[in-house]
Amino acid sequence: MAAHIRRRLRKGATTTAVAAAAVAALAASQAPAAPLTEGSTGGDQQAAGGESGGPEDDAATGNSPYYTDLPPLVTPDRPGSSSNLPAATGSAEAGIPASVLAAYKQAERTVAGTDPACRLPWQLLAAIGKVESGQARGGKVDANGTTPSPILGPALNGQGFALIKDTDGGAYDGDAVHDRAVGPMQFIPSTWATWGQDANGDGRKDPNNIYDAALAAGRYLCAGGRDLAVAADLDRAVLSYNQSTEYLRTVRSWFAYYQRGTHEVPDGSGVLPTSPSTPTPSTTPGGTTSPTPSPSPSKPGGTKPSPGPSKPGGGTSPTPKPTPTPPPKPTPPPADTLGSLENAGTGPLTATAGGTFDERVSVRARNALGAPMAQLPVTFTVTGSTGTLFEGGRKTVTVISKADGTANAPALKAGEKSGDFTVTATAGTTRPRTLTYAASVTARQADAIVRTDSKALVAAPGEKFADAVTLKATYKGAAAAGVAVTATLVADADKPAENDKGPHFKDADGKPLRTLALTTDAEGLLRLPDLFADENPGTYQLVLTTEGGATVIIELTVEAAEETAPPEA
Repeated sequence: MAAHIRRRLRKGATTTAVAAAAVAALAASQAPAAPLTEGSTGGDQQAAGGESGGPEDDAATGNSPYYTDLPPLVTPDRPGSSSNLPAATGSAEAGIPASVLAAYKQAERTVAGTDPACRLPWQLLAAIGKVESGQARGGKVDANGTTPSPILGPALNGQGFALIKDTDGGAYDGDAVHDRAVGPMQFIPSTWATWGQDANGDGRKDPNNIYDAALAAGRYLCAGGRDLAVAADLDRAVLSYNQSTEYLRTVRSWFAYYQRGTHEVPDGSGVLPTSPSTPTPSTTPGGTTSPTPSPSPSKPGGTKPSPGPSKPGGGTSPTPKPTPTPPPKPTPPPADTLGSLENAGTGPLTATAGGTFDERVSVRARNALGAPMAQLPVTFTVTGSTGTLFEGGRKTVTVISKADGTANAPALKAGEKSGDFTVTATAGTTRPRTLTYAASVTARQADAIVRTDSKALVAAPGEKFADAVTLKATYKGAAAAGVAVTATLVADADKPAENDKGPHFKDADGKPLRTLALTTDAEGLLRLPDLFADENPGTYQLVLTTEGGATVIIELTVEAAEETAPPEA
């Protein structure tokens, strides 16, 4: 049975029914992957019922050959057991060379940071890498992840493959006449020119480097706003790589297999696949397209075509015409597709009530290729109850991104209420990207408060203090306007409990008050209400504390007037 399942499938020659049977057999022993969509043909890349729904050079690989080996029936992890297998366990087919595995996982993390909505799984990259190059020929890469010699597909000369004339002057594939698929992920040069990445930081975009190629493949699969956790989007992504339903089923089989568990093996020791696909030539030796053979007429005595169902009147119903498949919606070019919205260096957003924020909210838009995206409308919105607004008194503003992809919101003006609020940046329409910044408004502060005069404050019992008390609050030497100040009358500043006797303020009903909440005026000045003495003589203290921690202590004295002797007669 295993030998039957692992027979070598031929691209374009093996029927869909055979491929479906193979996948069904695999599914009997493996955890199911996300299902193929009903009648899945790739949507924007594939037409129903055929191997290719459009020009073959639209695919990342130019529809070059691939390995058709299927995973073994014995999965790397049995149902119910751990998927974190140790390095030395699991079938040989489940082993992925160390550098190759690291490149797939790094690509997953990188794409998750720039396009989290895509939800790219590294196991999908591993499945494609297995089918395209046998995991870079079993992991034959150097310390930087580059293959010692290029992995090249056949010349795409139209003889059994797509016809793609040279686009790179042979720079990548060594062929100045026709293009060839290049590297561990088998990109054709024209596709690499658009999607190539520098993932290992060496300053080069090299299709022969597994790190560069894996990240490029990840971004390519995510193009057009795909969500790879959705079965239909995953099918379209794989078919955009190679427009073949058999290719899709083969990749799906390895994807499900790797999802069940893998283990790391040393570079160069991976299992090499053995059976490449061999597409049926699409042209005759003379270069013309082979005609599709017409059905042979029935021979005498042969089987005649069955008539269609009879009409009620006895006539034969005509064969119904197939419902035409609507044309797929075109996928936007990667350069025009918003990939991510990221922080462009915005620092902490904090300001004092009534002040202007030093930092401005700044974002950078990138397209699906990871390049800066210009001329993109970005909307910034303030949400919260602090009263903070953008310059001009607006809660929402829209800014167009610049050539480097950045969009800078106008300056923020803090409201008068302290507290937290948020600023949200939003861009894109089909699949909007958002970025939210936390911000806060702190109360106005003073780092110093002093009396404006030094007169002694003395009153007789039951009388009002004759001299008014005026103070000035400052912050970093400047007048501190609108600062909250608490005034408390105490018996002893070292024991600052509110006093229950001695000097006091009065409320509207004339009742004593010994604690007041006050605010400095526009010049930072604070004029205290009238102070009154009760019948208890003694020395008391008035403590004034600002928002910000500045404190001043004022001494108050309540004493009776000295009695004087009457003059002698």
